[in-house]
This record gives sequence, C-alpha cells and structure tokens, in this order.
Amino acid sequence: MSKNKENFKDLSLEELKEKVAEEKQRLFRLQYSHAVSPIENPMTIKEARKTIARLLTTIQQKTKSTSI
Repeated sequence: MSKNKENFKDLSLEELKEKVAEEKQRLFRLQYSHAVSPIENPMTIKEARKTIARLLTTIQQKTKSTSI
C-alpha cells in the first residue's frame, strides 16, 4: 500500500465519480506521455489504475449498501 493512499469511504457518491473521472484523465495523460517518450517512473501508471479500481470498488460498496 502506498503511503499517500486516501480514505475514499468518507466521500459521497458524486465526489467519488468526480475522482474516477479525474484519475481516468490522469491515467490517459500518463499513458500518452509514456507512449511518446518513456516517463521517469512507469509505476505511476500502475498506481493510477489501482486508484481507479479502489474508487470503483468503493462506489460499488456504497451503491449496494444503499440498495439493501
């Protein structure tokens, strides 16, 4: 786990969806810049994908808990 991992469970669904959009945009920029010329730390691409997955998991958990 990274040291700067945020706690996403405290955010609302709207905030989580905004964060997902921001992270997807960030991931796209990282992948694009890496394709053009290798970036200094390619592990940031992996971290961005994992952050998106964490956000989507938190969204799923919140929607399941509200629908029950």
